[in-house]
This record gives sequence, C-alpha cells and structure tokens, in this order.
Amino acid sequence: MRDISQLPDLELVLIQTELAWQDPAANRAHFQALLQQARGADLVVLPEMFSTGFSMESAALAEPEDGPTSQWLCAQARQLQAVIAGSLIIQARDGSYRNRLLWARPDGSLAHYDKRHLFRMAGEHQHYSAGEQQVLLELKGWRVRPLICYDLRFPLWSRDPHGTDLLLYTANWPAARRNHWNRLLPARAIENLCYVAAVNRVGQDGKGHAYSGDSQVLDFQGEPLLEPGAADGVFRVTLKAAELAAYRERFPAYRDADGFTLAD
Repeated sequence: MRDISQLPDLELVLIQTELAWQDPAANRAHFQALLQQARGADLVVLPEMFSTGFSMESAALAEPEDGPTSQWLCAQARQLQAVIAGSLIIQARDGSYRNRLLWARPDGSLAHYDKRHLFRMAGEHQHYSAGEQQVLLELKGWRVRPLICYDLRFPLWSRDPHGTDLLLYTANWPAARRNHWNRLLPARAIENLCYVAAVNRVGQDGKGHAYSGDSQVLDFQGEPLLEPGAADGVFRVTLKAAELAAYRERFPAYRDADGFTLAD
C-alpha cells in the first residue's frame, strides 16, 4: 500500500438537513445559505437526492447532465474553492435515469458515480438504471470512493484493491432502519482500514417516511470522530492522513485480504 503519511489533512464538512419534497429550486436556495458556513473546507458532502428528496418520479424530476442543479453545484464549488458532492436525479445522455452522485470541483469540472444497488423495497430499480462501476476520486492526494445509501449493505462493493483512504456514503436512510446504518458504517471502516464519512437527512419526506440523521465520520477503527445525531446543520471535522498511515503500518490486515473480481 502506498505511503500517505505526508499527505495534508483533509477538512471535511457534512450538511445534514431537511429537504423540500420534489422542489429543486427550494432545495438549492436552502443549501446555498448553509454552504456559506462551509468555507475553508476541502470537501463538502450533501445528502442523497438533495434537490428532491428520495423520489421515484424520475421522469418528471430528472435533469439533464448539464441541468440547473449541476450548474449550480459547480458554481458553489468555485465560490467555496472546495469540492462539493451529493446525488440528484439525472437523465443520462443515453436516456436512462440515474441516481447520480456529482463531484463538483472548484475548477468547474465534474466527476460522477451512479448508484449501483437500487433499493427495490421502494421500487427504485423500476425507475432508475444501476451504475456499472466503482469510482475512485482524488483530492489533495487522498483517494476517495463515493457510494450511495443502499450500497452500504453490500460489503464486496465497498471493498477494493485501490487503497481507499475515505469511503463516502450519501443517503436518505429512514429512521426505521437506523440501527442497521449505525452498525454497518463502523464495519466498513474497520474492514477497509480507512475513514468513513456518511451523510443522511433529517425530517420527513413527502411519503411520510421519517429520517433520524445519524450522519457521522468514523476513523479506521470504526471510532466516531463526528456524530451530530438528529441535529439540522453544518458539521466539520479534520481527517489526518498521518494517523491513518500509522495505523495501517501497525495493523496491516490488508496484506491478508482475499483477492476477488466483480462481475454482473
């Protein structure tokens, strides 16, 4: 595994808040005000489907790849001089609807990850197309891998041979299953020997589902560094590469990991 001990610290901001149901303009205005509190961060993370809430109205709500929310996200990243990440409903160029996480950089460029595991209990697989591949992104030398909500339940998709430093989950995870969320996130940190950051929403959506928040940042031993509970707000934490490198040196379990390949 590569030496990361000299990488700079990573300033991370999570925004945990309520979402206006199926109202992109209202949500953009709401987040624009909150983003002013994120100045100085390297990476700002918003919830899953932050512009609409977790809606199955893909045909009605989907934006094109260069739509208003994508443009807004790029503008906010330039203004903050930070990467901003969060998912929204996109109609891809091939016509498919995607639950797509956008990674907006300060230089105006975009990367993306399409949700792989679609939540069939809500019919998500009937309204969206699944992503085909993992995505590995880099920020200040850190290797960051974005994932979305239901992906958390599938540990093979979270494991990789790339030496990921930060697993990033953005979600609309209902309060009814918060115990699963709070147990699975530490497992992903421990088994991957990496930091984990997970952003959920609070409040109630248009279908009456309640969300308890429980956004969190965990270290490589699954220990909490940030736990805002059910609070609505902007939360900041610093990740330290030297501490991650030292732990991997002391406890190099990755050397005994099983090799595997992913197949459909």
